[in-house]
Amino acid sequence: MIRKSIIAATIATLCATGAWAAVSADEAKQIGTTLTAVGAEKAANKEGTIPAYTGGLTTPPANFKKGDGIRADPYPNEKPRLVIDAKNVAQHADKLSVGVQELIKRVPGWRVDVYPTHRTVAYPKRYLDNTLKNATGAKSVNDGMGMENAYAGVPFPIPKNGSEAMWNHLMRYAGHAYSSKYENWNVDSAGSPTMALTSEAWFEYPLQDPKRTEPAKPDDGFWKLKLNYQGPARRAGEGLMGHDSVNPLAQPRRAWQYLPGQRRVKLAPDIAYDTPNPGSAGVATYDDAFLFNGALDRYDWKLVGKKEMYVPYNGYKYFAAKPLEIMKPGAVEPNLMRWELHRVWVVEATLKAGKRHIYAKRTFYLDEDSWVAMASDAYDARGQLFVAGLANVVFMYDVGAVNTDNYMLFNFAVGAYTVSGLQGNTAGPKYGNPLPPLQWSPDALAGAGLR
Repeated sequence: MIRKSIIAATIATLCATGAWAAVSADEAKQIGTTLTAVGAEKAANKEGTIPAYTGGLTTPPANFKKGDGIRADPYPNEKPRLVIDAKNVAQHADKLSVGVQELIKRVPGWRVDVYPTHRTVAYPKRYLDNTLKNATGAKSVNDGMGMENAYAGVPFPIPKNGSEAMWNHLMRYAGHAYSSKYENWNVDSAGSPTMALTSEAWFEYPLQDPKRTEPAKPDDGFWKLKLNYQGPARRAGEGLMGHDSVNPLAQPRRAWQYLPGQRRVKLAPDIAYDTPNPGSAGVATYDDAFLFNGALDRYDWKLVGKKEMYVPYNGYKYFAAKPLEIMKPGAVEPNLMRWELHRVWVVEATLKAGKRHIYAKRTFYLDEDSWVAMASDAYDARGQLFVAGLANVVFMYDVGAVNTDNYMLFNFAVGAYTVSGLQGNTAGPKYGNPLPPLQWSPDALAGAGLR
């Protein structure tokens, strides 16, 4: 049952500028006492199936080899404590997203294997210190579309509305910078898998620079992405780059694309919102990436409350698997998925009057420990379930960062799905120093894509 009591009781007065005030000093005292440093409930649940938070996984397991990009599973010998399939899905429906229930009903033999819960996520001290500052200092502005006075931590550890919770997802801690080589795969309605692309990727979160001490300015970027496609042959040499800021109304997303056939870099303003992502064969949109990314301005965001749910968690086995081991007709291989019971924030997005998007309504389920969107349900204008998302998140315990590259989207209208960020054929993500500033220029995108 959704517990609205954990949401702050009083919504701050909406200012003329559309800014919501930060929480009071008394409310902030919950952080570090009943709440963790990022706003999660410290205590175990009453059944003991969700343990108390004790600091996360801060020591790599004995079977981890330093420098490995594919992290060793810290829980390789655990067995499921519960199996949910078509026979008992109704009994557990209150703890499953609508999309997961639909997959169990549609895909013969598909199931959810529920393992013991481990609250593995841990953060650098500077991130936790900044979160405490944000609790009483950060504000959401422009009716929640942007942020003000936010340091590089969780912006709103005690969120008062849905947009603040979604900003926590957008600002989730994924490290300062990392690179990877990954594959995206699509499975069509006939069950046939196809590699959509393979790419080198660079991710940077400029606000997470350990040397940075000041809060973000409205036009400061908080996320950079650079992709150089290497396959298949028809897409080899393409490049894509995007920058997102803490206030998209003050500084909208900037994106550039390099196409080898044109031999030039061009602005790509349509790489956002509900533009179909060509790498997904029409299954998903650009703002489906990581289950949600980009500006919040097309929806009204409602913070429904918290609930306990079975979500993908600590999916080290899936992360290490080869793509063809994962891709099965209808849905991914259930033997590779690990599900755990966790508390999640539930956020509902309803399309604003006069705004356009193929999803009229969306529901997101955000992990309380990491603020990552673990699952999502999207509905069309008729109210029919359209697309469901799952994020198979793993904690990079050797660097203290949450990796969200592995996510999947199931399009029920066409009976197909797409899976992103597969690294079982590659070396996994490498964390380190960011690229030199010149490497984030449009000219550098052209140079990297030449063939």
